[in-house]
Amino acid sequence: HSGAGSICIKANAQSCGECIQVSETCGWCADENFLSVGESKSARCDDLESLKKRKCPDNKIENPRGSIKVAQNKPVTNRKKDVAEKLKPEQITQIQPQKLTLTLRSGEPQTFDLKFKRAEDYPIDLYYLMDLSFSMEDDLEKVKNLGTDLMREMKEITSDFRIGFGSFVEKTVMPYISTTPARLLNPCTGNQNCTSPFSYKNVLKLTDNGDEFNRLVSQQQISGNLDSPEGGFDAIMQVAVCEEQIGWRNVTRLLVFSTDAGFHFAGDGKLGGIVLPNDGKCHLENNVYTMSHYYDYPSIAHLVQKLSEHNIQTIFAVTEEFQPVYKELKNLIPKSAVGTLSSNSSNVIQLIIDAYNSLSSEVILENGRLPEGVSITYKSICKNGVEGTGENGRKCSNISIGDEVFFKISIESEKCPLHGKSETIKIKPLGFTEEVEIVLNFICDCQCAAQGQPNSEKCHEGNGTFECGSCKCNEGRIGRLCECSKDEVRTEDLDANCRKDNGTDICSNNGDCVCGTCECKKRENPAEIYSGKYCECDNFNCDRSHNKLCGGHGRCECRKCICDANYTGSACDCSLDTSTCLAKNGQICNGRGTCECGSCKCTNPKFQGPTCEICPTCPGVCAEHKDCVQCRAFEAGEKKDTCERDCSYFQLIKVKDRDKLPQPTDQSFPLTHCKERDANDCWFYYTYAIRNDTKEVFVVENLECPAGPDIIPIVAGVVAGIVLIGLALLLIWKLLMIIHDRREFAKFEKEKMNAKWDTGENPIYKSAVTTVVNPKYEGK
Repeated sequence: HSGAGSICIKANAQSCGECIQVSETCGWCADENFLSVGESKSARCDDLESLKKRKCPDNKIENPRGSIKVAQNKPVTNRKKDVAEKLKPEQITQIQPQKLTLTLRSGEPQTFDLKFKRAEDYPIDLYYLMDLSFSMEDDLEKVKNLGTDLMREMKEITSDFRIGFGSFVEKTVMPYISTTPARLLNPCTGNQNCTSPFSYKNVLKLTDNGDEFNRLVSQQQISGNLDSPEGGFDAIMQVAVCEEQIGWRNVTRLLVFSTDAGFHFAGDGKLGGIVLPNDGKCHLENNVYTMSHYYDYPSIAHLVQKLSEHNIQTIFAVTEEFQPVYKELKNLIPKSAVGTLSSNSSNVIQLIIDAYNSLSSEVILENGRLPEGVSITYKSICKNGVEGTGENGRKCSNISIGDEVFFKISIESEKCPLHGKSETIKIKPLGFTEEVEIVLNFICDCQCAAQGQPNSEKCHEGNGTFECGSCKCNEGRIGRLCECSKDEVRTEDLDANCRKDNGTDICSNNGDCVCGTCECKKRENPAEIYSGKYCECDNFNCDRSHNKLCGGHGRCECRKCICDANYTGSACDCSLDTSTCLAKNGQICNGRGTCECGSCKCTNPKFQGPTCEICPTCPGVCAEHKDCVQCRAFEAGEKKDTCERDCSYFQLIKVKDRDKLPQPTDQSFPLTHCKERDANDCWFYYTYAIRNDTKEVFVVENLECPAGPDIIPIVAGVVAGIVLIGLALLLIWKLLMIIHDRREFAKFEKEKMNAKWDTGENPIYKSAVTTVVNPKYEGK
């Protein structure tokens, strides 16, 4: 059961209108006969799936949906490049559609698309607000020709450009300026010639005459003050709110704020004894701000609100030293930019053009105050299909002239506003005058409520309005038919109607007795329901099987299981399907048991298993029929004498050899191949099969008997074996002897080589030769 259902049911809605406020997934069944006995009125409110499951007809389910209607959809302006058509600002459209009507149902967001296209040649009003304190003297010189120069440069961007000029110094009270009479006339020291200090002066309202700008700015004189921060915020506030005196048109409004110092803001006025907060109204008399000594400086938030309200985009042109401060300020003021001013303002034209390009290349959507309970989300589809969500969904950057960007905007209402009337909200791109107007209508009741019958007879003597299939009770009445007044609810005689068979339990302890009828309690789980006149029934206290209610094969009605087809039993756990009981031979439980709840109960105790096919103590098929096959085919074996009586239960067919026996592959019925041995150790082969209840036995008619052994080859083999073994042994012995002799001889040879003979002379030996020399011989 989905979570949605539980939200709808838990809400305890007493009417169709209440029901559809709970969540966008809830519906109300307006069928009069939808509720069963004991169900409370709020059971009509449920999620749509459940209502269908609970048999509420489709045409009786109340489920109104929201819608979007576009009331004004002027296409965005497409300029032809070559045609120099001059359009008034009000003829240019940059955002589409312009008006929509949304019908909102609580919890169901409505989404629509907005298209923004940056128009070409869009008119610009630029107001130059300059600090004229003493340090800005050199800057004033440079700005004197700004009018014509800026006109010339801005012609590149727009053909319709106007420029104005204003200046500011400081509040004209101590301690911001010196109030000694001489200093009031000339606040500058030495022989400098300065003009009296002032808070804010509108020198030139917006004009398209650049020379006029140059002329008036040339006449301006520098002034002076004591402290470093200036009273620029007072001036910005006046420029924003005095639309008429400044001459603002409904076009791009730029305010250039040029200074080389910081700023005072709300609270600083206390130094001069000024405690009244700024009232955000226009106080210009003769183009001079007259209330500077009376109202404090505005706060930053107050400025943001007024600048945004008047679609003014601010460009802070400040010196290097004050960049960090004004950058922080820029982060607080939407659609503002900061540029670095050179010390003598020589780069101011380039600064304005750069800032304008950066400001106008970004579009940021902003919506006005939302009615209570209404929320809005943005998704942007910017250049090159880049998507942004959350805070980034409100804006697109890098938009060139002529580019189109899209926003998907979703508006959702959490609840109906108390008065139920329609509301209007506005969405606008910051810094632009155009806006989208959205009228919100709220669906607070069902359509069927319109056809309700007040004080209907169906609602107990007219004590309620009969609408959407049930009674909506008048004030002070309760009950399903508004039959009771709230004052007389708890009386004994009414409680008696809620006791079953005059028992003690009121509504079987599962409900409350509301003026004589039981309203059953609701459970945590919305799928679990108490019902019945005395709440004696429920759909969750039935028998369980495998931890499932009604075994998962039925539904629980009034504590009894109503089983699906093919199931029976108190918990629907008994299947009537016999396919699980079929044995391999196609018989139910192998013919040896009964099929109960999808499993076999075997009648013969020898058999077991899910289909009574396993018999651990039975001989096999072959052993069982061996004797009968033997006696009928070969008239031998143990049953030779009782063959006629015991063995005529099968049909015998003889075949020539084993190949002629039926093979298992060509049979559509179970077939067993057997090989058995008789008393003479001869083998015989047969098959046993049951075909259409006839038992068939195919037998090979020749026995396979083993032949007797052949004596002569055996004896000859044994003798030959003995002789061969003897020879082999002799050969081995001879071989070993030869190896041994050779080793001995080699050893002897080696020793002979090593013998050494002594060569000393024999002492007894005398030589047999005697040598005689002739004395006469003279050797001649």
